[in-house]
Amino acid sequence: MTDPTVAPAIPSPAARQRRGTMVLADISGFTGFLQGVADAHIALIVDADEPPPAYAIVSHLLDTLVTAMAPTFRLANLEGDAAFVVAGEGTVDGRGLVDSLHAWYATFRHAHTRAGEVWTCTCAACSTLGGLDLKFIVHHGSYVAQSIAGREELLGPSVNLAHRLMKNGARELVGSAAYALITDAAVQALHVPVDGFVASVESVADMGDVAVHVLALP
Repeated sequence: MTDPTVAPAIPSPAARQRRGTMVLADISGFTGFLQGVADAHIALIVDADEPPPAYAIVSHLLDTLVTAMAPTFRLANLEGDAAFVVAGEGTVDGRGLVDSLHAWYATFRHAHTRAGEVWTCTCAACSTLGGLDLKFIVHHGSYVAQSIAGREELLGPSVNLAHRLMKNGARELVGSAAYALITDAAVQALHVPVDGFVASVESVADMGDVAVHVLALP
């Protein structure tokens, strides 16, 4: 007979230790663009059944990016104006990663240009659509795949570091809004050739100094 005074054991969701390459593809300037559109078209946003087309642009751009990065990288999470994708250990060719970054950026620019061609509003806020750009954060390390609320979430210091590096000094370093920042850990693990990169060190809160390599993409 079950003892009613003993609390039942709480089932522990399955967790798996994994290792691989993590990439954050982040659309720079989108938060400001969306806020400007919201301020300029407040009546439309409040009263209309459908939101302004601006709200569909980030979905289109991120969908285009995730499709271009597959099948090597799979989508781990969509985070507002960024896509977080991962690839398992041994599946990324570091020698071809730089070419892939350029190809993904070209895909983004093409989708961005096409969006601009069908954009109809010429107000000051909507006209800043052309200012959107893209940055990549690439890291390699261990992480935990944990089932939470019926979906897989990636957790651990490596995941935290990749996200912390989204705030960095790379733009000032290479003079470009579009860039790829690759940690030295990823360079070493994947054997990424760093010709044309600028070596630097990012100071990350609670994680110390992190050696990185930055490449301007345009």
